[in-house]
Amino acid sequence: MRGRALLVACLMLVTAAACGEEAGPSDSLVARAVASNKLTIGIRFDQPGLSKRTMDGRYVGFDVDVAKYVASELGVDEDHITWHDSRPSSRETDITSGITDLMVATYSITEKRKQVVAFAGPYFDTGQDLLVRLRSTDITGPENLNGRKLCAVGGTTSAEQVRDKFAQAVQLVEYPRYQDCVTALLAGQVDAVTTDDVILAGYVAQNPELLRVVGKPFSKEKYGVGLRKDDTEGKAAVAKAIQKMISSGEWLESLNRNIGPSGYRIPPPPQVTEK
Repeated sequence: MRGRALLVACLMLVTAAACGEEAGPSDSLVARAVASNKLTIGIRFDQPGLSKRTMDGRYVGFDVDVAKYVASELGVDEDHITWHDSRPSSRETDITSGITDLMVATYSITEKRKQVVAFAGPYFDTGQDLLVRLRSTDITGPENLNGRKLCAVGGTTSAEQVRDKFAQAVQLVEYPRYQDCVTALLAGQVDAVTTDDVILAGYVAQNPELLRVVGKPFSKEKYGVGLRKDDTEGKAAVAKAIQKMISSGEWLESLNRNIGPSGYRIPPPPQVTEK
């Protein structure tokens, strides 16, 4: 306890001489984690293989493992993590308002988002694809979607990208959650669902006799951990944790355990460039 108290005091002092090195700002993620030994982390509750809340209240998936690893490297035990269900439309405000300390929610790094929040990573590389019914063999890519109904989650740009670049006559349908889109697809109410292929693979694993991923990615997405803008100390600490997870082998172990059963081809580890 005495050592933790000394560390907290060191982080909170402003002058470099007080701790032998320059301390971070009082709003630094590192300082908050050390001072309180707790973090609120934004994830999705409905993405099998990546981040899902189970019926018995557990949180499982690759994103969850990444979040736990980063928190541990910041000195926060798993039992002291509060999980927040962050929808795509609220991720930036969840970070900037202080609702969450970190965002690990299939959160693609983009220049537009970097104007509002900071990113550490990437921790995973993926690409946008299509989920279709197993017997829909005539859909081989986004260019086949003219006149068809395409479902995506509100607050994302996935469906608009298909319309703008590949199929101007596609009919766009939005639902709050991916599971809603998958249910509509299984019921024949839409013809395809679009988002990143690793997300879609989780739904195929649940319904392999009914669904398939087309397997023709048409974008490049890099998932990063989101945190408050200008928190350079926090960003560096999270990036270091991601790199350590990759080099330790725990990154690949988590992917094989959570995503591997779907048949998804695990990509090589990404280069951590946002740090």
